[in-house]
Amino acid sequence: MTTTPPSTGGGSWDDLLREGTSPVQQSFLDLVKNTTNYAGYSPGVVWGNLQTPEYAAAMLRLVVDFHDIPDDIEAGVAARTARAQYIGQEGRTYHVLLGEQALLTNIGGPDVMRGQLRRLIDATTLPGLTLGIIPVRARLLVYPGDSFSIFDDRRVEVEGFRGGETVTAPERLVVFRKAFSLLQQSAVYGQPARDLVGAALSAT
Repeated sequence: MTTTPPSTGGGSWDDLLREGTSPVQQSFLDLVKNTTNYAGYSPGVVWGNLQTPEYAAAMLRLVVDFHDIPDDIEAGVAARTARAQYIGQEGRTYHVLLGEQALLTNIGGPDVMRGQLRRLIDATTLPGLTLGIIPVRARLLVYPGDSFSIFDDRRVEVEGFRGGETVTAPERLVVFRKAFSLLQQSAVYGQPARDLVGAALSAT
């Protein structure tokens, strides 16, 4: 395992986070820009590349307050939401799994959540994006675990309370590929996925 993010001159994610949200978000933007094939899993919150500015701001506010870091949320939001521009561009592919809980977790209040859920419904038709949702009552073939992102099948970023972790060792990458494959089997796609988002929107 390493903790060296892209384009940072060797600093760790934790080092960058101490400077505020913007350096980490900019590094993720650089990583997304240079990735062709992405697979990711987010059990409890909406995937960063599809977050609305309002949802992203609410999320980053939680990060700033929890870690007691400099408040540069506006810059962090700009870098995070800029990732969306690469969806469907230059042959990039994205396969994203969300837990149904991500549709229900209250980030920013009802107005923010309604806007975010509408964004997800629109996103189900984006070119290059395959969006699956794992229903809360779906039978799982592997325990839920943390959010993780697989970049070009060569690098994994894992996110949690302890901060970010970068995994590049081949024997450890295999673990995340296997986990994603097993989680995928519990997900629904297309209209069933849109129905889950629509139901969450109606209840918000």
